[in-house]
Amino acid sequence: MQFTRKHLLGLEELTTEEIQMILDTAVPFKEISERQIKKVPVLRGKTIVNLFFEPSTRTRTSFEFAEKRLSADTINISVAQSSVVKGETLVDTARNLEAMRIDMVVIRHSASGAPAFLSQRIDSQVINAGDGWHEHPTQGLLDMLTIRDRFGKLEGLKVVIVGDIMHSRVARSNIWGLKKMGAKVGVCGPPTLVPRQITALGVKIYPRIEDVLAEADVINVLRIQLERMQSNMIPSLQEYNNLYGITSRKLEKAGRDILILHPGPMNRGVEIDSDVADGKHQVILKQVTNGVAIRMAVLFLLAGEKPASAVEAASQHE
Repeated sequence: MQFTRKHLLGLEELTTEEIQMILDTAVPFKEISERQIKKVPVLRGKTIVNLFFEPSTRTRTSFEFAEKRLSADTINISVAQSSVVKGETLVDTARNLEAMRIDMVVIRHSASGAPAFLSQRIDSQVINAGDGWHEHPTQGLLDMLTIRDRFGKLEGLKVVIVGDIMHSRVARSNIWGLKKMGAKVGVCGPPTLVPRQITALGVKIYPRIEDVLAEADVINVLRIQLERMQSNMIPSLQEYNNLYGITSRKLEKAGRDILILHPGPMNRGVEIDSDVADGKHQVILKQVTNGVAIRMAVLFLLAGEKPASAVEAASQHE
C-alpha cells in the first residue's frame, strides 16, 4: 500500500490505514536524529516553503529540521516581512512562490480552512501546520506516536484531553486520529470552553478532573488560549488551576500511573504545575523528538516514496 494523497490537510479525512502508515513510517526516521550526521538524501532536489502566518517556535522549527534532515531545500517566509503586509492575498503569495518552482508549502494560518483553500488553487503540495480552530494534523500524529511508544498500542486506551477544547485545533486532530485508531476519547474543562456538540464526535465529557484521574490512561493537557478568547471565559487563572490544573497533589491522590502529554507552549502554574511538567509522568520532550520523525514521515510519503522503503531510506547517509 502506498500513500496516495497529494496533501495533508487534516486527520478527519484520513483512513485508519493511512494514519497507521504515517506512524509506522516515522519509526525508522527516529534513528536519524541520534546520529552524528543527521541527514539522508531522500528529498534532495525538493524545495519546501514554510509559510507561517501565526507565531510558532516548535512546529516551524520541527518542520525545518525534518526538511533539512531529508536534504530538501528549505525556505522560511516571515509574513511580517513579506508582501502580505502590503495587501497581497494568500493565493497571490503562494502563486508567486510557486513560480519559483517549489514542490511543497507548509502553512500555518489563523483562518480555519486556509490550507484546503490554498490546495485547490496551486499545484504544489500543501501541508497543514495548524489552521484556526480546525486541525493541527502533525501534532495529532506525534501525540499518537508518543502514546503508542509507551503502551505499544492505541486501541482501547482511554485518552482524555483537558483544557481549552473550544479554541484548540490540537484537540480536534487528536479526537479524529485517536477515534480512528480505536482509542476511547474524552474531554474535560470549564463548561465555557467545552462545546456541548463535541459529543457528536463520539467523545465523552468529563465534568470534573477527579473523574478523569480515576479513569484515564493518558491525559493530553492543553493550554488556555487567552489570545483567542473574545471575553473572560474563566473566572481567573488561579481558579482554573485549582479546578482543572494537573498538579502532583492530584496525581498522587489518584494513585495511578497516568501518562501526561502537552503540545506546548506550557503555562506553568495554570494548566500544569512545574513539578508535573518536569516529573516522571510526562513525555513532553519525547513529543518534540517524535514531532521531527512524524514530519519527516509525512514529507517522505507525500513525495511519493513507499512506506516499505522508509527503513532503507533512513539507513542512507548524506
